[in-house]
Amino acid sequence: MRADLEIIQQWIEPDTRVLDLGCGDGSFLAHLKKDKSISDCGLEIDTENINLCLQAGVNVIQQDMNKDLSNFESNSFDTVLLAQTLQTVERPDHLVEEMLRIGKYCIITFPNFAYWRHRLKLLTGGNMPQSSALPFEWYDTPNIHHCTIKDFDTLCKDRKIKILHKTVVDFDHRSSFLMNLNPNLFGINAIYHFTR
Repeated sequence: MRADLEIIQQWIEPDTRVLDLGCGDGSFLAHLKKDKSISDCGLEIDTENINLCLQAGVNVIQQDMNKDLSNFESNSFDTVLLAQTLQTVERPDHLVEEMLRIGKYCIITFPNFAYWRHRLKLLTGGNMPQSSALPFEWYDTPNIHHCTIKDFDTLCKDRKIKILHKTVVDFDHRSSFLMNLNPNLFGINAIYHFTR
């Protein structure tokens, strides 16, 4: 399991309802079903991933989260997840609001575009940064909204969203003194647990 998912699973209570937006192959939901006896539902658009979800015994719906989530009733899940996908959606602010409508708690992870090496690459080389967290060229990246930790904190403040936990980590999903000192400059990936 990815290290960020190890952190996330600590925030999910046993025997609760979990919706994973962009659930991929469903392996995380399958793990939560086995370890925490959750009631699962995944949302995925890729047909190959949907087949892998079904093989793993994960309940999955083929749907584009950019279009509409009105088919999910308000407060129908305890936790709604969005891992490493926020920067690829058309309206991140709208999706966060929808997540808060659907679930009591929400968990989001995303790459921090303000990480110092990304800034340095842009400043010294004049090119859009590439790294293991951002491996794409500027012309083929799925990232359409370059979000920073400071940006997401501001969104939460403006929308009166209560942050329960916030963890900033490196490529191996470990924290450090510098990341705690200045998360926006030294954090590579952000992991938020929040509610209304």
